[in-house]
Amino acid sequence: MPDILAIAAHRDDVEQTCGGTLLKMKALGWSTAILDLTQGEAGTRGSAEERAAEAAQAASILGVSWREALDLPDGRVENTWENRIKIVRVLRQLCPRVVILPYWTGRHPDHYTTSILGYEACFLSGLAKLDTGTPPHRPFKILYASLYADVRPSFVVDITPFIEQRHQALMAYKSQYRNQPTGSSLFVPEEEIRERTFAEARHYGLLGGVRYAEPFVQKEVGLVEDIMQIPVQSM
Repeated sequence: MPDILAIAAHRDDVEQTCGGTLLKMKALGWSTAILDLTQGEAGTRGSAEERAAEAAQAASILGVSWREALDLPDGRVENTWENRIKIVRVLRQLCPRVVILPYWTGRHPDHYTTSILGYEACFLSGLAKLDTGTPPHRPFKILYASLYADVRPSFVVDITPFIEQRHQALMAYKSQYRNQPTGSSLFVPEEEIRERTFAEARHYGLLGGVRYAEPFVQKEVGLVEDIMQIPVQSM
């Protein structure tokens, strides 16, 4: 069973926002997993079949122990009871201690809806009287990957040793990121992707006093027993 489950709307969302963190957690000995809510059938580029193969390759690069996609309609992720229960079944199957969700605001409706949908599913998953055929489980911690949100992160994760591997996982999605006529006015040119993604990671690294980092937000106040052990570098 994975210790950490990242939930995202689309295949390649996790690679963009917290792929480096999953790599680091794997290196620290924690098991990781990814749940994509849609198949990617409505994307401007690529087919659902292509994106499934690319997601499998990216999962291998990231070293996750489990990755699956639900059947929520791409471009129409909705916070319904049925969709919450689909995620509850996965949570009770995997029993992750930590869940990573997208930040709760953004341009794409699927992204911010996934944030709310995932949060409510985590709560429902812990209800003993909600019968899905498996025991209840509620994750201990929910974190929000905030890379594309204009917010100050609660903390950043140093991904410096994994920045190249993170980039490889993202570029596994050739149907999305290689240069092609389809969507050329919407997508970043392939030759600029590395520069842009590294620059973003460098920005958050500077906030934490490291070279490259990924940002996260947590809603709860953290409890500290010993202020001498707070792992934050003063700038």
